[in-house]
Amino acid sequence: DSLEARGLARMANENRPELHTHDRFGHRLDVVEYHPAYHQLMELSIGAGSAASAWFDDRDGAHVIRAAKFLVTYGLESGHSCPVSMTNAVVPALRHQPDVAAELEPLLASGAYDPTNRALSDKPGITVGMAMTEKQGGSDVRANTTSATPIGGADGPGGEYELVGHKWFCSAPMSDGFLVLAQAPGGLSCFWMPRWLPDGTRNPIRIQRLKDKLGDRSNASSEIELAGAWARMVGEEGRGVRTIIEMVNSTRLDCSLGSASVMRRGVEQATWHTHNRSAFGAVLDEQPLMANVLADLCVESEAATVMAMRLAATFDAADTDPREELLQRLLTPVAKYWTCKRAPVHAAESLECLGGMGYVEESDMPRVFRQSPLNGVWEGSGNVICLDVLRAMQRSPESVTVFLDEVERAAGSDARLDAATARLRKELDDGDSIESRARGVVEQMALVMQGALLVQQAPHEVADAFCATRLREGGPGVFGTLPPDPSGFRAIIDRHRPVPSA
Repeated sequence: DSLEARGLARMANENRPELHTHDRFGHRLDVVEYHPAYHQLMELSIGAGSAASAWFDDRDGAHVIRAAKFLVTYGLESGHSCPVSMTNAVVPALRHQPDVAAELEPLLASGAYDPTNRALSDKPGITVGMAMTEKQGGSDVRANTTSATPIGGADGPGGEYELVGHKWFCSAPMSDGFLVLAQAPGGLSCFWMPRWLPDGTRNPIRIQRLKDKLGDRSNASSEIELAGAWARMVGEEGRGVRTIIEMVNSTRLDCSLGSASVMRRGVEQATWHTHNRSAFGAVLDEQPLMANVLADLCVESEAATVMAMRLAATFDAADTDPREELLQRLLTPVAKYWTCKRAPVHAAESLECLGGMGYVEESDMPRVFRQSPLNGVWEGSGNVICLDVLRAMQRSPESVTVFLDEVERAAGSDARLDAATARLRKELDDGDSIESRARGVVEQMALVMQGALLVQQAPHEVADAFCATRLREGGPGVFGTLPPDPSGFRAIIDRHRPVPSA
């Protein structure tokens, strides 16, 4: 996160991707041109291990290590982190089709970034995207109409298919391949669709236009049409959602990490600015009300980070520990929902700490603010995520037990946490109208998990401030409502304020 890297981030966002659909002779190109700064950021992040490195790393905690790297690169520049995230997330889904995985994993594991538009066989490393949603269905992917017709006699898992249809939201359209959902004769299925065909010719994937988005501007998001695109089925026919959900779970982890990173970026800006600016005769961060706001922002940032990192740890252990797999099943949507809901209000408050300076582009806070709602939309908006939590609890009741057992590790450490946990148990035991109460239930689940983790891991000042304001009945309010504790505020702010290297 050097000054040079921040310059790259600014250039990548100021110079948006450009779509070239045809050449001067009218031939299809379907090429998106990025500013060189974008490619430099991609090379930095993939080379540092923010993409698929954890799946090929035998060290303990490989996914936690990768998550920490992603937190840093996302905070630097969020747009390029989208293809980085999807390239990481594709690995477990591809492994449903071992022969396809065997072909692609060496390229995913290489740590090399090659932005050239050419066949996989000519590249040292690849990036991968996904395309699920369509105009008529959005999150309801079972309403998809894109068809998949078998080519020749080899159908079913690993078989070749021709895809005809469209995808309404395809981010990173210059990826070397995509996981897509399409309707095969046996139902909605998952497919690997490369940009280039095995014979070295282009796959007919037509980029229709790029989205003009609120934020995430360095990252191209497109609408595509599939004009007989060649693809191979991944996983069982008719089980496409079950297959691709492996990818979705990993990208939902990155939604939580990304939103935590947005908060961290806001804390960096707010604490640094107020520490170096005086108003009304005193340094801003030494004034009681501002100190309360800053400390509150820091507490929220730390709570988001510890929950996201605990979720990352389940990806390290889920293959060998059934309890971690159950925890992952429930904590993934819980963390995604709450962390992503808190990011926009956190970004707005952080911006306000800079006053008018926070509203000008040079401060980077407008870019942070524009980015803050994205993860709440990507991979399922709030209602979709809460319904996923209910579905997980219904299908795997034991996941609730494991979730509460994780919280109970902190039992007896703080009376407010114990009381909040008891209220949550009562909510979970009441099955009446739970769908209409789902947001409140999921919020409580997230808060007690954050409280339990902070009580065990964070300094007393941080955990105490969190429990005092987030675990009271009625939940958290606006930032800056911590109980007065000047020395505690100072300790929290000093813990989070960036310190320049010597």
